[in-house]
Amino acid sequence: MKTIIPIQDKNLHAGSNLARVTWAIADAWTITRRDLLHWQLQPGSVIMGWLFPVMIVLMFGLFFGGAIKVPQNGSYFEFLMPGMFATSMLFNLENTFIAVATDASRGVTDRFRSMPMSVSAVVLGRCIADMLNSLVGLFVMVIAGLLLGWRWHTGLNAMLAAIGLLLLMRFALLWVGIFLALVSKKPQAVASIQILVWPVSFLSNVFIDPATMPAWLGFIAAWNPLSITTSASRQLFLNPGWQANTWISENAVMMAVFWPVLVAAIFIPLCVRAYRRLNQ
Repeated sequence: MKTIIPIQDKNLHAGSNLARVTWAIADAWTITRRDLLHWQLQPGSVIMGWLFPVMIVLMFGLFFGGAIKVPQNGSYFEFLMPGMFATSMLFNLENTFIAVATDASRGVTDRFRSMPMSVSAVVLGRCIADMLNSLVGLFVMVIAGLLLGWRWHTGLNAMLAAIGLLLLMRFALLWVGIFLALVSKKPQAVASIQILVWPVSFLSNVFIDPATMPAWLGFIAAWNPLSITTSASRQLFLNPGWQANTWISENAVMMAVFWPVLVAAIFIPLCVRAYRRLNQ
């Protein structure tokens, strides 16, 4: 028999859902403010996190720039900066891991879970705070690149599209960091993240041409999500780079959207599940 739901019940249910969403957003913003306050009390570590990628740019640009021939005889800094923008999004994975694992190991996360607050607020608040931090860090990198001679040669829309792709990659990687931290619950395990970050950085087209690698290794490097976002950024900025006549290089912008969306779709539910299962 078909059940008829009264109109007022539907409206009440819709109002309840709206209230639940509003409650979750308010709780998430409270957690975000808490994280931002922690950074305000420890400005040194935050500033060093912003400047570390700049140091890497200076090291590679000044030490190795003269030894690497850039396609179209372009500027090495124009070649390097899009890749370093993407790499700085990857470096932030360690900061996310440490912050979430520290809260879990000290019982802070358990105290949050015992409060009458939205289940998603803790991880969502961390996500918002880290995205704000990454946005500032990316701005610092752009300023450093401009001072070193990097330029983009397209309109504002293409430039903003490249920035959007970089932040999309950061958004996806953020959930990877949150999940690994919730699973390990040990800040000391950050060494495992560092072991992951550096090979991913070098096994890419950020610093060298994948065609110079053995064929099987070059194939992996070309399909590395970091390489894809780097290639897409170079195309949107019109910066020099190695563009092989392959499907992945010709569709880099599309794949720079696909990979982060796929990673986020996998790890966001895993994060929620791991958060609910803490200490079970």
